[in-house]
Amino acid sequence: MNAGGLSQKFLSHLKDLNDLMEAARISVKDVLGAKEGERALIITNPSYHVSRISFALHDAFREMGVEPVILVQSRRTQTDFADNAVIEALKSEPEIILSISEEKLGKDRRALSEPYTVEGKKIDHTYTYLLEAKKSRGFWSPSITVEMFKKTVPIDYETLRGKARRIKELLDNAEEAHITSPKGTDIVIGLREREAFLDDGDFREPGAGGNIPCGETFISPELGSSNGIIVFDGSLATVDGVIVLKEPVRCRVEGGFVKGIDGGHEANVLESSLRKGAEMAEGLYREGKIDKETMEEYVRNARNLGELGIGLNPKAEIVGNMLEDEKAFHTCHIAIGSNYDNDANAMIHLDGLIKNPTIVLKMMDGEERTLMVEGELML
Repeated sequence: MNAGGLSQKFLSHLKDLNDLMEAARISVKDVLGAKEGERALIITNPSYHVSRISFALHDAFREMGVEPVILVQSRRTQTDFADNAVIEALKSEPEIILSISEEKLGKDRRALSEPYTVEGKKIDHTYTYLLEAKKSRGFWSPSITVEMFKKTVPIDYETLRGKARRIKELLDNAEEAHITSPKGTDIVIGLREREAFLDDGDFREPGAGGNIPCGETFISPELGSSNGIIVFDGSLATVDGVIVLKEPVRCRVEGGFVKGIDGGHEANVLESSLRKGAEMAEGLYREGKIDKETMEEYVRNARNLGELGIGLNPKAEIVGNMLEDEKAFHTCHIAIGSNYDNDANAMIHLDGLIKNPTIVLKMMDGEERTLMVEGELML
């Protein structure tokens, strides 16, 4: 390689480093509002993308006067447990906790058998407990890549937060959402007595948390209320990873639970994933880790509709990585499994994307409000 080629390669490498550090600084300052003297725990895995991002965040914290600690464990999936050292580190209650993982942080073995309780809700993970009890704040980035981090973090957070808040206000005051799509989705999801969550990159107060990249408003469906047909046609999370769908997957929903799945190979993969979610709970019961009542709850909720979310990040695309996919404009997503109100616990939470949906809300006063038409927000 000649001198000119080496120089170009060096400049490209330097730009890459600068872009990564800039995204890390935005995360630490604008998203987390980190303050001098705080403690930050970064939990990651020993692989290229997540470790690079973790060390960039480490350096950005140091620049802000925060004391960061990086804890590295091997890759964890939806059905794995976190290392005991990770759980013990969480129990030190740092002000900021970040999970920058290849896939998942890992389940909390002790909290599954001895759950925390906050305001009457059973909580089966120490990290969730620290957020619910408003002891910590942070974000989690399962399967994030360096390119995704650099692309989707530097955005206009003021505009994003404004849209997210307006959608939350509508969802909070809605009785139900009727969702249709060009590929055949036609489902009514009850929303009574539910409050929407904001994943708008504002994680500056204790108890706040969400994804990086951020960019969605989401809500837990009213239990037992959803009926109709979901046709996933974007991407789909399974226990073995995310699939960009070549053939739509059709789910029949009755009383809030998935009762049937149709389609080709990818539909079979989803069915297998739901079975694995139930089988893991049954295995924990056989091992004496959870009681029968808890096991039955987790088995039942492996087919529960756990989330309705609307993507709002202007730089997100459908790339086969659910962390980014579910934030994409012109989409909504519905998850099967656990919900975010902690009254439908399950071992899994599998998101599926619906492209170009139309969403009509029935409000508490009987009025209808159109939130989205073929993927375009009506705000």
